[in-house]
Amino acid sequence: MGARKKISAEKRKEALKTMYFAKLQNVPTSPRKMRLVADMIRGMEVNRALGVLKFSSKEAAARVEKLLRSAIANWEQKNERKAENGELFVTKIFVDGGATLKRMRPAPQGRGYRIRKRSNHVTLFVGSKSNNEDQN
Repeated sequence: MGARKKISAEKRKEALKTMYFAKLQNVPTSPRKMRLVADMIRGMEVNRALGVLKFSSKEAAARVEKLLRSAIANWEQKNERKAENGELFVTKIFVDGGATLKRMRPAPQGRGYRIRKRSNHVTLFVGSKSNNEDQN
């Protein structure tokens, strides 16, 4: 690794130490369906977001709810105290496409239709309102 790359990698690692996040990788749901759930809670206060996810009828909501609980626990672990009501917000949440499994399905007249089984990666950041204003 070159010197410049090493320096920028160290800076990135230091910046991540002050951020509170959780990642969920290789979720066997299409990114499009997961983005619908991510858009529901973007910018919300965490307790309200947990309520929205709990009562959502979407299958992906249960996975995002578990991820949000993990991000809150990471925040509590790094700050060595419990989160209070109205203190934490979902600052960023984004969904990236993961690996796609390609399968074939028999079709009429000896053909084969291609099936793409998509997966995704979800990254969720939590922070307080004052951190939100500093970043924007």
